[in-house]
Amino acid sequence: MAHSDATTAHTPLGRVIGLALALAAVVAVIVLAFSWPSVTAEPNDLPIAITGPAEAVATAEAAVDEQQPGAIAFDEVDDRDAAVAAIESRDVYGAIVLGPEPEVLTSSASSLAVAQLLGGIATGLEEGVNAQAAAAAQAAGAPSAPPHIDVVVTDVVPLADTDPRGTGLSAALFPLVLGGMLGGIAISVAVIGAMRRVTAVLVYSAAGGLVLTGILQGWFGALQGDYWVNSAAIALALAAIAAPITGFVALIGRAGIAVGPVVMLLFANPISGVAVPKEFYPVPWGEIGQWFPPGAAATLVRELSYFPAADTTFSWLVLAAWAVGGLLLSVVGHFRTAGGAESDAEAAHADEQVTAPAGEPVAR
Repeated sequence: MAHSDATTAHTPLGRVIGLALALAAVVAVIVLAFSWPSVTAEPNDLPIAITGPAEAVATAEAAVDEQQPGAIAFDEVDDRDAAVAAIESRDVYGAIVLGPEPEVLTSSASSLAVAQLLGGIATGLEEGVNAQAAAAAQAAGAPSAPPHIDVVVTDVVPLADTDPRGTGLSAALFPLVLGGMLGGIAISVAVIGAMRRVTAVLVYSAAGGLVLTGILQGWFGALQGDYWVNSAAIALALAAIAAPITGFVALIGRAGIAVGPVVMLLFANPISGVAVPKEFYPVPWGEIGQWFPPGAAATLVRELSYFPAADTTFSWLVLAAWAVGGLLLSVVGHFRTAGGAESDAEAAHADEQVTAPAGEPVAR
């Protein structure tokens, strides 16, 4: 029986162990990136408006701070109308109105977590108000207990009936980030030429904005407001995620693809503020998250849907800066070969394997 002299090459054991450990480290980083924000999230200096008699305001602020230490940063306003206006412009998440008819104003469209927090504060406030009224009546020698005072909770900006828990709005961000990443990676791999990549990103983003808005708003009812404005926001968000990927690929080669998974998915997405407000993240990560496309997109889409009075300038500018910056990198990257990076032609054929008969040189 003939035996073949050919031997089967095996991967060195050291490389196998190193690869396994590296993959375990990658999984640990992914779990940490997505779990850390939710595990450590707790309210810190949430802006809440308050109005009423000065003595009552001071007492309420002290009571709330004792009940929720450090959670609330009160912003004193003139009256209930001013508090409502601050909520509708999203300067605050809610308000406490003190007086003969105390009231707590919430905004479930802004944050269900904060609305629930304010609901708990309303319960504590009602107990405190009635306890003070009973003590005052007893001190005055009143023959009977005073009538019970109810603290009304009013949702000033509620979520739409088509998305009563806000799950559709929250769930929309991840496909948006993933879609921007996949678009940027696919264009980087499949399209050769700086201006062609720029064109592909622009067409992809515009078409994606129209389609995604049609699904999220027209079908699921997760988005509210004007369809065309929402489409523009989603298109700009897709461009802000895809363009930096194509730009860095054009600038430094295939290694630039890592911009998507590392920067957008693992770093920016977990601190985007889509699930909880930015004030729930450890300082300063909540604010930092708003400077990246996922955070800016989450804020912009929410405010366009429910807060037409809010100032959305910052979110528009952040997305525009990332999109324009990425497109400019694609153009600049056209001249990258002077720096020693692979050319477009080399990148296009990087994965091709050229074989030749044994003993002959391999032509490339």
